[in-house]
Amino acid sequence: MLIPISNMARDYAWGSQTLIAELQGREPSGEPEAEIWFGDHPGSPSRVDDGTGRPLDLALSEAGLAPLPYLLKILAAATSLSIQAHPSREQAAVGFAREEAAGIPRDAGGRLYRDENHKPEIIVALSDSFRALVGLRPIADTQRLLAALGERAGVVALAAALTPTDAEDESAALRRVIGWALSGEASDVVTDLAAALDRSVGAGRSDSDFAAETAVLSEIAGAFPGDPGLIVATLMNLVELRRGEALFAPAGVLHAYQEGLGVELMAASDNVLRGGLTPKHVDVTELLQIVSTDSGPAPIVEPIEVAPGVFGYDVGVPDFRLARVETTFEAVTEIALAGTAIVLATRGDVVVEADGQRVELVPGTAAVVAAASVAIGGAGEAFVAQPGA
Repeated sequence: MLIPISNMARDYAWGSQTLIAELQGREPSGEPEAEIWFGDHPGSPSRVDDGTGRPLDLALSEAGLAPLPYLLKILAAATSLSIQAHPSREQAAVGFAREEAAGIPRDAGGRLYRDENHKPEIIVALSDSFRALVGLRPIADTQRLLAALGERAGVVALAAALTPTDAEDESAALRRVIGWALSGEASDVVTDLAAALDRSVGAGRSDSDFAAETAVLSEIAGAFPGDPGLIVATLMNLVELRRGEALFAPAGVLHAYQEGLGVELMAASDNVLRGGLTPKHVDVTELLQIVSTDSGPAPIVEPIEVAPGVFGYDVGVPDFRLARVETTFEAVTEIALAGTAIVLATRGDVVVEADGQRVELVPGTAAVVAAASVAIGGAGEAFVAQPGA
């Protein structure tokens, strides 16, 4: 099987009005375009462009193929997504069984576990710069950021709250502060923190060690006035990826993409627990059960050239594997497949061949491949998603 697939852009409010249109070489729609899904996920299955218009899940089923264990996306952010974390497979199974037994509809706004799967995810930057908040930085670094913001009462209170007690290690202190922030008890701190950030940015303190963090947090404060997620965001690492660089969000790790265009690959799941910067339901108790509060550097993934022009992003999960292929007219790259794959073109003109079939792709278009291997030629760039090892 080698069939082109397509889907409509999803118009989430945080989406960019230009980035996906620019990738695809078309005029912007005038509306936010946040994500395009390439896969068989029931929330928005791709259509097969073979003249039938069938959804991909039906096409795979009719061909006797198993559902995809992953979902591939183009993601384009203009403002912050919600802060979120995803459960482990074991946590998801327990939570799903509990909510099923309670009779909570799977499409209910307060439903947390819509399936029994985990949802690790990786994102690779397509834009020259892609900003994200991911993971929790060491408390000492956050204390230095807060010290640079001045002596407002709320800022001082947050710094004091972050100091571990004699009975706590750093992880326990961060968990306590996240719970305190999201419980609604820290509204005055949110107000003072937002004002201090605004003043710092307005003063043009670009020489600060935390100038980039302060600018991003100030934007968040303006976009989500009064949202306690501002405190959580203040505890997180700011990452700025360059094109081709990636970050990985395993189970429990807080993350919130901020701005830029990327290719995202994740396990096929809808399980999301939010930690602020959203009007959606935030279940503080359940978030604190699944979130990782270990501090440290952001989980950056360095691409490894596994063959000429083929760069792998290995994160060691069974659900998916991702590779970036840089193609030229002089050579054709062949990639062995461990299951049904999706090839997504992101630059130039890409030619995909498998089992005697051929598809030509331009940026922002994709094809599904069910074969032992796939050959990629032309002159451009493509991403290949397939099941993991």
